[in-house]
Amino acid sequence: MLHVGACTPPVRVGDTVTGMPVKVVVGEDNLLVREGIVRLLSAAPELDVMAACEDYDAVLAAVDEHDPDVVVTDVRMPPTLTDEGIRLARRLRVSHPDLGVVVVSQFAEPSLVLGLFEEGSDRRAYLLKERLHDREALVWAIHSVVEGGTSVDPRVVEVLVFARSGGARSQLDQLTEREREVLAGIAEGKSNAVIAKELFLTKRTVEKRINSIFLKLGLSYADDISKRVKATLIFLADTTD
Repeated sequence: MLHVGACTPPVRVGDTVTGMPVKVVVGEDNLLVREGIVRLLSAAPELDVMAACEDYDAVLAAVDEHDPDVVVTDVRMPPTLTDEGIRLARRLRVSHPDLGVVVVSQFAEPSLVLGLFEEGSDRRAYLLKERLHDREALVWAIHSVVEGGTSVDPRVVEVLVFARSGGARSQLDQLTEREREVLAGIAEGKSNAVIAKELFLTKRTVEKRINSIFLKLGLSYADDISKRVKATLIFLADTTD
């Protein structure tokens, strides 16, 4: 049995990796779940699990030691078993801004989800543990954050949209086709400059489109979370049905 704070080397299941693998550090205090995640990820040839840790401090130490591309972490770990995964994601946003974080949780708790995305949705994902039996879902979330995007479990999106914004999904019908294209870019975590380049628009035009999107979605005066994150969640709720 591991001591608190320890990280173990992963159990390798197939090591035929070609090119540069995606380096992953896993944070999960439950031994069985931790081993299950490691086995799932180790079976993907493009992923390289560097360490599996059971608490907040051990994950941070593993990040410093292995310089991973992604951290897959439980939302609750020692020492407090409250919101370590969210605090970890916030800290890494500052110390390792290019590092992706996939938070896994047993429940779709709005406060935790919004806490994860309130400082930006790029390179962040929230996945329910019930989906961990589906390796493709977890691997997809990992690749999404590595590429700078966002991934949110469809059930989480549904809970958030209906709990916090009522019938927000129908508001997308108010958007023009071009505004939907801009919103899709926002949902993928792209900057205004990148959206402008891909849609052959000026940056100023994109900014105007975004302001119009926020107005139509009722987000102009939102102050509880980032407007871009809320718009992303509304967009995902509409496109993941």
